Amino acid sequence: MVPAGGENRAAATSAAMPSKGRATLRDVALLAGVSHKTASRVINGEPGVTDAKVAAVRQAIAKLGYRPNFTASSLRRAGGRIAAIAAVLEDVSNPFSSALHRALEDVARERNVMIFAGSVDEDPERERALIDAFTARQADALVIVPASANQRYLADVINAGTPVVFADRPPVGVDVDAVLSDNHGGAAAAVHHLVAHGHRDIAYLGDLRTITTAQQRYQGFREALADHGVRPQPDHVVHDLHTESAARDAAARLLAGPTPPTALFTSQNLVTIGAVRALRDHDRQHQVALVGFDDFPLADLLQPAVTVVAQNPAEMGRLAASLLFRRLDGEHWMPTTHFVPTTLIQRGSGEVIGPHA
Repeated sequence: MVPAGGENRAAATSAAMPSKGRATLRDVALLAGVSHKTASRVINGEPGVTDAKVAAVRQAIAKLGYRPNFTASSLRRAGGRIAAIAAVLEDVSNPFSSALHRALEDVARERNVMIFAGSVDEDPERERALIDAFTARQADALVIVPASANQRYLADVINAGTPVVFADRPPVGVDVDAVLSDNHGGAAAAVHHLVAHGHRDIAYLGDLRTITTAQQRYQGFREALADHGVRPQPDHVVHDLHTESAARDAAARLLAGPTPPTALFTSQNLVTIGAVRALRDHDRQHQVALVGFDDFPLADLLQPAVTVVAQNPAEMGRLAASLLFRRLDGEHWMPTTHFVPTTLIQRGSGEVIGPHA
């Protein structure tokens, strides 16, 4: 049972509890009318606590929305359980997501913190389900590559004091830190490069139009062409290619058309791989130029090797992890967007000479 006067003590101290911000273990103990040690034992599932006290602590946890807070000086939970950061990624099998995840893991490992990861597969419902699952398991911070159009649903998590950083795609509806690539500038650099090598009829093969990064890359593509007084042919612009096979089919149709493009800009690594296969299927890899956004394994070993606008997912992951740990360490600042530059890597496919050289 709750000790005599416990309820009165909880009532007397409830007014002193913070109305905003992240609830502490002390708040839980006060509201439950138990000692700090007892509250800690309940939270960590340790034996020797009466059923009544367990119930009181759990009720307090539910009412306060309590979740443990871990900083650099306290990375292990009571009972030896290890603190954890959750990474909600687009697809952990994609090279970009894999590199981002590995960078997060490397930084977290230095602090003995684990990384939980899941793939959203461009499914907003899966995104919310993953975040609900990770927060229910008391993840101490979140790195999110969102699929949803709006993330206002995260307000309670953020208001409870959980550090959140968005990676690759900007947040919508919430004000949190973000680490992004220069998608617009990278796509523009690819187009300027192709134009400099004699191309004007440059086809665009793009990812899903619902994805912010795809929108930014297409905008950079169009504006760079406009800088040279060129408008893309409508039938040489193909959106909503999210798989290698879809991109391969789309590129094959362009190459087999009555007026095939002299160059391709592909806005995502799987799309690039599909386009490379189509070029090889039609034996056009040495006649049609190609620049892809995102690097991918073995791109430098193909013939010709693939010119890419390379992102730096490893740096994005390291920066995102750094921001999270600074927040967990107690630092405060206005949420900020950090841009990681892209790099045009010339390997051969983007240097195929066009008819206007």
